Amino acid sequence: MTAFLPGFVLSLTLILAIGAQNAFVLRQGLRLQHVFWVCLTCAVSDAVLITVGVAGFGALAQAVPWFEPLMRYGGAGCLIWYGGQNALSAWRGGDALEAEGPQTQSLRRTIPTLLALTWLNPHVYLDTVVLLGSISAQYDNRLAFGTGAVTASFVFFFSLGYGARMLSPMFAKPRSWQILDALIALTMWAIAAKLLLM
Repeated sequence: MTAFLPGFVLSLTLILAIGAQNAFVLRQGLRLQHVFWVCLTCAVSDAVLITVGVAGFGALAQAVPWFEPLMRYGGAGCLIWYGGQNALSAWRGGDALEAEGPQTQSLRRTIPTLLALTWLNPHVYLDTVVLLGSISAQYDNRLAFGTGAVTASFVFFFSLGYGARMLSPMFAKPRSWQILDALIALTMWAIAAKLLLM
C-alpha cells in the first residue's frame, strides 16, 4: 500500500484536470452514448502509457545512479508547475461543463475521435510516461505504484462516464471547477513537497 496509494493519488490528480478528453467523456456520459466503450478506451490507453513509463523509467533508474535524483527533482518541478496551472485556473474561474453538440454519433465515429483526443495530446505523454514514470523510480515496488496509477485511471474514467448525470448540475457552475482546480493544485504541491523532502 505504501507504493500503491501514492500511485493511485498522483494518477487521479493528474487525470482530474479538465481537458478535451475528460470533457468528451462527460458529454458522452450525459448523453448516455457508448459510455462503457468510451471509458474502457480511455482507461486502457492510460494503462498502456503508464506501463511504458513505469517500466522504462524504472529500468533506467537502476542502470544510471544519477538518474533517480534527477527524475525526483524533475518530477517535483513538473508537479509544482502543474499545480500552478491549476491554481491559476482556480483563480481565473470561468470554466463550466457544456454538453451541447451532436446528439447522436455512431460508435464507429466516437472511438476514433476519442483516440485522437487521447493519443494526439502531448500532455498525456508528459503525465503518464514522463511524470508517473519518473516518480515511480522513487519506490522500491514500482509494480505496486504502477498498479495504483492504472487502477486510478479505471476508477476515474468509469466513475466520470457513469456518474456524469449526477455531476452535471454541479459542474455546470464555474465555481465547482474553481474548487476542483484548487484541490488538484494543493494535492500536486503536497506530492512535490514529499518528493523534495525524501
